Amino acid sequence: MSGEEGRTVVETGGALEGLDVGAYDAIVVGAGFAGTTIARELAERGGRRVLVLEQRPHIGGNAYDHVDDAGVLVHKYGPHIFHTRVERVFDYLSRFTEWNGYSHEVLANVYGTFMPVPFNKISMRMAFGEERGNELIAKMVARYGDGAKVSINELRAEDDPDLVEVADYVYENVFLHYTVKQWGTTPDKIDASVTARVPVFLSEDSRYFQDPHQGLPTDGYTALIARMLDHPGISVRTDVDARTVLDLTTPGEVRIGGQTFGGTVIYTGPLDELFDCRFGRLPYRSLDFVFETYPQDYFQQRGTINYTVSEDFTRITEFKYLTRQELPGVTTIVREYSKPYEPDAGMDPYYPVLDEEHLALHGKYVALTREFADFHPIGRLAEYRYYNMDATVANALELSDRLLADAPATTTSPEED
Repeated sequence: MSGEEGRTVVETGGALEGLDVGAYDAIVVGAGFAGTTIARELAERGGRRVLVLEQRPHIGGNAYDHVDDAGVLVHKYGPHIFHTRVERVFDYLSRFTEWNGYSHEVLANVYGTFMPVPFNKISMRMAFGEERGNELIAKMVARYGDGAKVSINELRAEDDPDLVEVADYVYENVFLHYTVKQWGTTPDKIDASVTARVPVFLSEDSRYFQDPHQGLPTDGYTALIARMLDHPGISVRTDVDARTVLDLTTPGEVRIGGQTFGGTVIYTGPLDELFDCRFGRLPYRSLDFVFETYPQDYFQQRGTINYTVSEDFTRITEFKYLTRQELPGVTTIVREYSKPYEPDAGMDPYYPVLDEEHLALHGKYVALTREFADFHPIGRLAEYRYYNMDATVANALELSDRLLADAPATTTSPEED
């Protein structure tokens, strides 16, 4: 692994007075996975001098983790489980961390019965009984093939009454009420790319992800991000709201802290807010996290339990399962409550509300960024897309490749691995 936790130089300050932005070749807005990956690539492979600006008082983006008052390592912005099939992403991040090998399993609490989700063969037998469940499994395997993942929408479109019976059960007990809580609307009004994330899995495998690489960084995500930012060509400033220092009012001219900047700008925040919501505000779903600590080894059966037909929260996550932290006699959980994003209420945007109208609106803001020659929006918020962590890193590496393709390294020597 490159670097040591804690060596990253982070300065705190909401203004940039006295800072010569011309001393930098690139400004990266956001110290999450997207911004951090590009910052490291530009500094290490391209020899660029990079300034990272982060609105929050810490690095790590939504993956930020920390030890709570009870000594439990928790994820402040909800559970994050890394998983990928992309070897380049896994190899790249593995330079900066070891992995704990955790495989995520999720149970749905359906009227007091805890069954695996995605809904699989085990769930089928629990829902319909052993004999009837096996009959339905056999019919689905004959129709789709063993090991297939069948989307809810595909299953509901079938004519076979047995398959429709499965579809109706899963739709009503696993999908419908949970989706309404999560998105504040019915599933038919949600983009298909979101609903496709909840399939029926014709397998005995109860892992939530089947990717060959999955787990959590052994020392946590914050330590991983710190190591990525630990490079002599990277400077980091937290508590800096880029919207207060980044001026894009003159087409083709980027000004930062009152100074004209001619280098590369990487932006990972919401584009509508960057341009003062000129065409209207992009809607997101936000989350309230309620953390609770208990004087016991464990609170529940698995790392995450979804409440699909009851409660006003969507799920409970218990962090010790995820982190594999050995800490007897105490555990911390988090309950998640979904709600509409209200920026003036101090909320954070998490999930873009995807439909044709809002994607077109986002496109108008993307067009504004094209007026600036070296301005690059990337990441969940800037691209208005629902990305997993591995896709975020993959996209950041690809953008870095493009930015460095025709540019020779300049002054800074890359660190040894």
